[in-house]
Amino acid sequence: MTTVTFLAAPGGVPRGRIRAPGDKSISHRAIMLGSLAEGVTTIDGFLEGEDCLATLRAFRAMGVRIDGPDRGRVTVHGVGLHGLRAPAGPLDMGNSGTSMRLMAGILAGQAFDAVLTGDASLTQRPMRRVTKPLALMGARIDSTEQGTAPLRIHGGQRLVGIDYRLPMASAQVKSCLLLAGLYAEGTTRVTEPAPTRDHTERMLEGFGYPLRREGARVVALTRGGRLTGTTIDVPTDISSAAFFLVGASITPGADLLLEHVGVNPTRTGVIGILQLMGADIELRNRRLAGGEPVADLRVRHAPLRGIRIPETLVPLAIDEFPALFIAAACAEGETVLTGAEELRVKESDRIQVMADGLTALGVVAEPTPDGIVIRGGVLSGGTVDSHGDHRVAMSFAMAAPRAGGPITIRDCANVNTSFPGFVTLARNVGLTIQERTTT
Repeated sequence: MTTVTFLAAPGGVPRGRIRAPGDKSISHRAIMLGSLAEGVTTIDGFLEGEDCLATLRAFRAMGVRIDGPDRGRVTVHGVGLHGLRAPAGPLDMGNSGTSMRLMAGILAGQAFDAVLTGDASLTQRPMRRVTKPLALMGARIDSTEQGTAPLRIHGGQRLVGIDYRLPMASAQVKSCLLLAGLYAEGTTRVTEPAPTRDHTERMLEGFGYPLRREGARVVALTRGGRLTGTTIDVPTDISSAAFFLVGASITPGADLLLEHVGVNPTRTGVIGILQLMGADIELRNRRLAGGEPVADLRVRHAPLRGIRIPETLVPLAIDEFPALFIAAACAEGETVLTGAEELRVKESDRIQVMADGLTALGVVAEPTPDGIVIRGGVLSGGTVDSHGDHRVAMSFAMAAPRAGGPITIRDCANVNTSFPGFVTLARNVGLTIQERTTT
């Protein structure tokens, strides 16, 4: 078994300009909708990480011809909404919860049976949040007694549209139901308790499928439309940019330009929270790329202060909180997060794992059932365990410039799932970080 350890040392100052990898959420959806479209879809900026490659391999296994990826370019030869074929075996989603939950919606409407599985982490993550509403639509899905994968999805079921109110804000559940709605009789209508990322809605419209939006929290679609192949330019993932936004914000002398970053308003909670803390972040050259708003982000060091994070921003920054916890550890005063119980069922229990790591580095971090209280202080060096969570690993790497000694981060192999080339890019902008691989 291969293990990867990051060795991050103090002293580096992030400076220069970079373009981080493409957005993972958009890359997943581009492969999915491109496969279900009629005609050819060309994708530039595709994220060649393990999560997105799992989605790509799944559609190849169902008979879709996909050329690439070649330096971020992928060409998908769509088979139409009803052109998928039964895979020869289980579809392995690796570590990707997005792949599994969205694929469940697509597969619920197919004529064939399919099995979705994944790695040890993914097969522990909750799936009832999608299997229960899909069952209300008429799907038949078997799972473990705990409601986890493997998911056995029975084909040939008659799906009907439902009017569903999400019990918690989740773009993955919303997207799953909308994708199932492509195959359901009548109208599928989803109401959110708070707005979440809307990449699926934007991309469905980009492929020519009509949607109805009712305010910021309701979206509906009706069976009978078609998807037409298109061209997609995937912006930089703001979740990947977030590590560098935090690293530059907390490091004296830092001045960094992050190019072509997706600034979809349903994803910019990390920018809003950092600015409330006093961060110096400037959005330049705002524009649209494939229907998604993008901008270049200039971030310079600024003294941060602890805040009570508004719960309205939590769904808009749910993936970026590990990095934000590092910002809180370097801020003056206390930062309080509530309403974020979703963090406990990500690739790790991100509340507990981050609290343990911060404590190991000398920072007071007190977990709560739905959040954390962090008292900013002086970071020491030390050893932390990422528990195989890519976002935890990269967040602690960004803490090193402010630490009193080197930080050793264990179990970092999964960084490749979302940010291939992270260590190289971090070193290119001035951070002192090494990657050690052992077998």
